[in-house]
Amino acid sequence: MSQPQVGIVMGSSSDKPTVQRTLDTLDALEISYEVRVLSAHRTPTQLHAWIVDAEARGAQVFIAAAGMSAALPGVVAATTLRPVLGVPIASGPLGGVDALLAIAQMPGGIPVGTLAVGNAGATNAAILSAQILGLSDPAITERLALYRAAKAAKVLQANDTI
Repeated sequence: MSQPQVGIVMGSSSDKPTVQRTLDTLDALEISYEVRVLSAHRTPTQLHAWIVDAEARGAQVFIAAAGMSAALPGVVAATTLRPVLGVPIASGPLGGVDALLAIAQMPGGIPVGTLAVGNAGATNAAILSAQILGLSDPAITERLALYRAAKAAKVLQANDTI
């Protein structure tokens, strides 16, 4: 059994291209994770069991990516006391705006940290997870500082080509 620091769930395998940004960023920060495709509507029993199991194995933060009605992040938040970060997937006729609103409009007492729609939100979910985990693990904070410094250096490097 693995010991993931972050549990990541997406409502459909079609969400994988967006979620890949989360995985790549967590890999860069050397943060362990586990990924599942589970549906709030189609597999609620399996979703609940996975959340409980992931917590028991060490998951401290959950990231839930969903499009359209985007019930998944809310169901995860209703199941755990750990922080839940919601990533709205840019899909469907409204391009992810419906997912953004569904995730952001959680009832009082069951919060979901809502990120931007699409790739930026997926990347930022990993960064925010690192910031949360870094509160109790200085090594993660140090890796995050190096990551951000490298991103800043890349921006400044663009001046050399102007």
